[in-house]
Amino acid sequence: MRPPGGVLRFLCALALIAPALAAEAPWKAGLASIPITPGKSMWMAGFGARTKPSEGALHELYVKALALEDRTGRRAVLVTSDLVGFSAAMTQLIADQARRRYGLPRDRLILNSSHTHSGPLLANPLSIWLTGRLSAEQERDVEEYTRDVEQKVVAVVGAALADLRPARLSFGHSRATFGVNRRIKTESGWASFRANPDGPSDPDVPFLRLDSPEGRLRGVVFGYACHTSTLLPDNYRFSGDYAGFAQEWLEKQHPGALALFVAGCGGDIGAAPRGTVELARKHGETLAAAVGGAMDGPAMPVDGPLKTAFEVFPVAFAPPPSRAEFQARLQHKDVYTRQHAEEMLRMLARDGRLPTVYPYPLQVWQFGPDLTLVALAGKAVVDYALRLKKELSRDRVPPGRGAVWVAAYSNDVFAYIPSLRVLKEGGYEGGEATVGARLPGPFAPDIEERIIGKVHELVRKVRRR
Repeated sequence: MRPPGGVLRFLCALALIAPALAAEAPWKAGLASIPITPGKSMWMAGFGARTKPSEGALHELYVKALALEDRTGRRAVLVTSDLVGFSAAMTQLIADQARRRYGLPRDRLILNSSHTHSGPLLANPLSIWLTGRLSAEQERDVEEYTRDVEQKVVAVVGAALADLRPARLSFGHSRATFGVNRRIKTESGWASFRANPDGPSDPDVPFLRLDSPEGRLRGVVFGYACHTSTLLPDNYRFSGDYAGFAQEWLEKQHPGALALFVAGCGGDIGAAPRGTVELARKHGETLAAAVGGAMDGPAMPVDGPLKTAFEVFPVAFAPPPSRAEFQARLQHKDVYTRQHAEEMLRMLARDGRLPTVYPYPLQVWQFGPDLTLVALAGKAVVDYALRLKKELSRDRVPPGRGAVWVAAYSNDVFAYIPSLRVLKEGGYEGGEATVGARLPGPFAPDIEERIIGKVHELVRKVRRR
């Protein structure tokens, strides 16, 4: 049946202007998603208090990718994941394969994890949380699953690059307030895992919207600074926690579009209230509704070119306890403290010393004059985002031009990254958590200035190119 005359004229006009619209689009963008939900019962990551492997799944877990190409032909890929975190070893393997297969330089690949505490356990040479608790078969399952995820991440990078098509990018903000500081002052010191509404937090919800030249929504990348640990150790079903529910909600509301979650500086931020599937879903839908509502309003167009920088630099540990102190800890009532002491003593016997620094990866992407994306490694506390957004926005010319997005949990999730404030206060995020890893102890007091200074250095580098 021939369409009415008015409709026919509109379709003809659209056909004529579509090539022009595509030619004017400042970007090419590609999106891809691959499920990574384990096909069998496995030990889960995030909580050392679990006593058995998983029992099914609440929803699928994914690795997702956004590939971008600017007008100069420079390509870059952002990977997001429903995982507790990429280790340095995983990241290196994936980055090496992405370079060999797709010609993607290291500075143009970011690997971010949501840090869900309801995801599968991954092989990590630094972790000692579950030492001696897995059978040989369960350990093989973890190794095999880790290798499978590595290959799927490489595959999703290739699929996103193969999907590159003309696109328009725009940036905006929204707000969510269920993320609350989880450190509170008590008579005996600073306690963690207790909601402290008066403590620092970051309600900002940044998002990057991707549209076809004709205005069709293809995808959205959004972030939030809050631990994905609404679900507690008594949950044995795989889940992306609130971030998984948020992505699921957005994709249902926008059929054909892909939603990607980027974890922010939520090292000392937790969801409140927490503890049930219903709360995880509620927080996810609250976050998704904040993104969806803001996408309907005005957003800032994002232009190119895309300039990138990546550097690995040393951050120092504080002087470690003596051999005698570690030997005394072998009698400690806490099992993790005992395990850590055993590991440190083995390291001393093997190497004669403990590490004094850790190789810290840092990445910066600059989207023309419009947007600066900083990707920090580790479980950075909220002070980093609050400080960097203030300082980097102030340093713009003119001041305040463009936007700043600070992510954490990128490229290597190896430890909490405390600010000087948190380090001085102590407690779990201030250094106690290092007993779960093959690290000698807390970081040196200059860690905040070391990382912040390097961020400024890399930002200046990309902005001046």
